[in-house]
Amino acid sequence: MRRLLVASAMLIALGGALITAGKGTSAGRKTALSYFSSRIAVYQTATWHWEHVMGVQPTQTAGRVLTEMSAPDLRNAALLWERRAQQARIRAQHPPHLREWLCIHHYEGSWTDTGDPYWGGLQMDVTFQRHYGAWLFAHKGTADHWTPLEQIWTAERALKSRGFWPWPNTARFCGLL
Repeated sequence: MRRLLVASAMLIALGGALITAGKGTSAGRKTALSYFSSRIAVYQTATWHWEHVMGVQPTQTAGRVLTEMSAPDLRNAALLWERRAQQARIRAQHPPHLREWLCIHHYEGSWTDTGDPYWGGLQMDVTFQRHYGAWLFAHKGTADHWTPLEQIWTAERALKSRGFWPWPNTARFCGLL
C-alpha cells in the first residue's frame, strides 16, 4: 500500500513537471504523452489481469485517443487507471470463500507443487485447470506457476457449479461437505 502511495505522489509530481515543461513545446508534449501512455498501459494491464482472474467484466476505456488528449487529461487518466488497478488488486485479495480454500490447502499440496497429475496448492488436475482457469493455463501453464490468489479464484469458479466436491476428503476435514 505504501509503495502505491509513493508511486501516486511521484506520478502527480512528475506529471505536474511534465505538464509545465510541455506547455507550448512539442517535445514536452511528446514526453508527457510517452510517460503517461506507458503508465496507463501498466495500470490497465494490472486492472484487467485481476478482473479476468476474478471472472468479472473488464473495465472499459472511455474510447478517447491518448494522442489527442492534453497533458493534464493524460495525467488524470493515469491516476484514474492507477486507482482502478489498486481497487481490483484489493478486491482480488478477498475471495468470498478464502477461509475455506485455505483450510483445503492445508491438507493438500504446496502452492508450487508440480506433482503430476495434480498441481498447485489446491491440487488441480489439467482438465480442471483448462476448464476453470483456461486463461491462466494458456498464459502461465499449470497451477504451480499461478499465484495462490489465482488458484483460489479458479477454485471459486468451480465452486459455483460443483461445490467443494472436487476435494471430497479435505472438504470433509474442513466441515464443508
